Amino acid sequence: MASQTNQEAKPSLAARGSNALKWAIGYNNNEMNRLGVPVVSSRDWLANIFGHPGSSAAHYFDSLFPFRKWIGSYNTQWLIGDIIAGITVALVVVPQSMSYAKLAGLNAEFGLYSSFVGVMIYAIFATSKDVTIGPVAVMSLQTFNVIQHVMRKTNAYNAHPEVIAIALAFLCGVICLGMGLLRIGFIIEFIPTPAVAGFMTGSAIQIAAGQVPKLLGLSAVNTNGNPAYRIIIDTLKGLPKTNINAAFGLPALFFLYFVKWFCGWLPKRYPRTARTMFFVSVLRNAFTIILFTVVSRIWLGTYPHNIKKYPISVLGPVPRGFKHVGQPNLSTQLLADIAPQLPVSVIILLLEHIAIAKSFGRLNNYKINPNQELIAIGVTNLIGPSFGAYAATGSFSRTAIKSKSGVRTPLAGWFTGILVLIAIYALSGTFYWIPNPVLSAVIIHAVTDLVVPFSVSYKFWLISPFELFIFLGAVFATVFSNTENGVYVSVAASLVLLLIRIARPRGRWLGLVRVQHGTSDPASSTVTLSHRDVFVPLDDKDGMRDPSIHVEAPPPGVLVYRFEEAFTYPNASQIADLLIDRVKEVTRPGRPASLNRLGDRPWNDPGPPNPALVKAARAVTCRSRKNVDADAQLDGTAYDRRPILRALIFDFSSVSHVDTTSVQTLVDVRTAVERYADAKVEFHFANVLSPWIRRGLLAGGFGLGFPSKRITEIAPVVSQSPNNVLSARELEEREKAEADRRAKAIERMSHKSANDGPAYPFSGRPTQPMTELEAGLAGDGAAASRSRVDLHDDEDPDRIRKVTIGEALYDVNTLDRNTPAASTPSHDSLEKSVEEGNHAAGRRTSEPSSISVPIIWGNDLTPYFHLDLSAALAAATESLGEDSQLSSSIDKNH
Repeated sequence: MASQTNQEAKPSLAARGSNALKWAIGYNNNEMNRLGVPVVSSRDWLANIFGHPGSSAAHYFDSLFPFRKWIGSYNTQWLIGDIIAGITVALVVVPQSMSYAKLAGLNAEFGLYSSFVGVMIYAIFATSKDVTIGPVAVMSLQTFNVIQHVMRKTNAYNAHPEVIAIALAFLCGVICLGMGLLRIGFIIEFIPTPAVAGFMTGSAIQIAAGQVPKLLGLSAVNTNGNPAYRIIIDTLKGLPKTNINAAFGLPALFFLYFVKWFCGWLPKRYPRTARTMFFVSVLRNAFTIILFTVVSRIWLGTYPHNIKKYPISVLGPVPRGFKHVGQPNLSTQLLADIAPQLPVSVIILLLEHIAIAKSFGRLNNYKINPNQELIAIGVTNLIGPSFGAYAATGSFSRTAIKSKSGVRTPLAGWFTGILVLIAIYALSGTFYWIPNPVLSAVIIHAVTDLVVPFSVSYKFWLISPFELFIFLGAVFATVFSNTENGVYVSVAASLVLLLIRIARPRGRWLGLVRVQHGTSDPASSTVTLSHRDVFVPLDDKDGMRDPSIHVEAPPPGVLVYRFEEAFTYPNASQIADLLIDRVKEVTRPGRPASLNRLGDRPWNDPGPPNPALVKAARAVTCRSRKNVDADAQLDGTAYDRRPILRALIFDFSSVSHVDTTSVQTLVDVRTAVERYADAKVEFHFANVLSPWIRRGLLAGGFGLGFPSKRITEIAPVVSQSPNNVLSARELEEREKAEADRRAKAIERMSHKSANDGPAYPFSGRPTQPMTELEAGLAGDGAAASRSRVDLHDDEDPDRIRKVTIGEALYDVNTLDRNTPAASTPSHDSLEKSVEEGNHAAGRRTSEPSSISVPIIWGNDLTPYFHLDLSAALAAATESLGEDSQLSSSIDKNH
């Protein structure tokens, strides 16, 4: 039996392994559970992610096919709206897709293929009913640039640029699909709207400039790879060589703009014509191409059937049906040549589509899923190359037309696809006679909608001048270089601005404004007033505050700081410098400079200059002593009336995360300000909204109520012992200062009357002297961090026997004053009892609170976590009584 008992007493292998791991990482269970404050654990984090794998997986796969949510409710009214919208878009997409294919350096049929595959596949994966996927101007320009880039590197694909275009689409589809499946679409949010607008505007100018020579028939102007400004200069030089192609291009361009203007003007005069004019405006591209194609066919019919001898440039033969169906050519060399261009291509593909989808989602009151949209783009560009399609994404112009046409569901794309399929098989012969200058006019007319007007750029300036510079930088980079550099400039500038804002955060030092509510009647001498405390910035450098409002500074020795941005490693050092500089500016050192010998001061804080050296320098330079105050400061006789720092209060309402560097920075700030003040400094935290922030602060040593347990380094690069940071003399002096402060707190609170009003932390405190435990709780300023105190005891009603912090109940019977050994428990005995777990294992209670204070969760010494700034300020001012007494004694001495 004995052996069996010993065997059962042995810990299991898992328990021994757990203990070994805790020993290796220095885990201290008493430290984390010292006051029963619940701390979020890694198990909670893992449970939040993997807590319900079955339902999470089911929801994930269900979200891949959004059409399942609405297809069951499809009805006749939806069908009519989708048919009208689908036909309307088809009349636009056919001419546009052929024009964009020519812009990409491909034959016209590849644009039709991309239009067909895009609208058919997108309907299955879409979360937007308005977006139309197909060839677009900017992506077509990028495809052309990629083709030129690859063909300059090798001659293997000179005869087949469509091979390069199809491979590019496939690779972009793989990347987009991977991003969507991994749910990392949030990366797109790092590129702001001005950056997108910048390279879109620059690309539009680049496209329009490249199409003007084709519009005018200037075949001598090289538009392949030249920047926009160079093309404009060459076009102006070549104007005398304009030929008959301009007779088709210029009238077509004029007709497009005239119809657009007329369809916008007439509804203003006659509102009843608005619906009719909308469809006329939508069909203006089709009308223009049909009109000039008929003219071209009649005129060129008199010439021999030889496309090279025609006086104008025409589209030429367009094969009937799908002539390029098959697996795309994905040779290793081709993929290697395309790879450098992939980042820009993917960015253009994603940004334009997501921007359009979000815009029309807000306009029509629905929300898109960016990750699902990435999947839709990825699948479209994965399947499309098998049909001969090149890269496709959302089109702004066609999406706007589809939205205004009354589309009801994404199924409208199928009706568009049916008409495009009819055009591929039935109208290929007609496409032969389309004049190329007219297609150039259609492209120029379409891309002008992408140019941001001056009114919008001025709004960029009003909202954020830095973003206007990003916009202009992207425009100039695209116009004077190329689309690739425009994208890189816009993205890089956006990230730099983001990093600057993170590394240089805003923060304000706060004061107090007491806002009164109620009425006052002087005649009857009755006052019915209530108030609330509002914390506002002390300075008004931004001019946001009414100058008639007086802001009171916090009590002497207390500083209140509000973080207005995240507190993480990029800005931790900046915030630390700001805090320490402010402390040294408005508070005085705890040990006057006159009490320190110059040789004892560190080199980085040398104090006043050596008087002997100053006098010697005056003798050499023959300078006279111009004021006595300077000499008094040299001798250390000047009296500094600034208060000593006692507490720092931080408003964490805008802080969503902390990390190791930021917590280490707080530890360094605490060490620096306590060394400067030569005393303990309380750190109070208000509005801590995240359990992970609380956990990080606790792990950094905030909340451990004993100086011997103070952490000075969290993750040191070079391991150091605590004595290397704080000397034994400094520790001894701080211990003595802390003991004096607690003694004064006992004396002050022991003589406090019950009629003195509410006192933190224990309102309505008995008048008898306090024990050290009570004084520790009171003097440490943990006012608003306590939930309640049970003042009732059968043997001694005035004796505080139970302290409740949060939901944890702590019995202080062991510290009964009648017991000689515990009449005045020492700091060491209290620390030892806590280390042994006597108080950390506090029992839970359901008794009603006798005194309620604003609370989230609290700790024993520093910091204190408060519900709001008012509670934090009230707690911090508890320990200021002795400061005023000290100041009075100093005044008497001076």
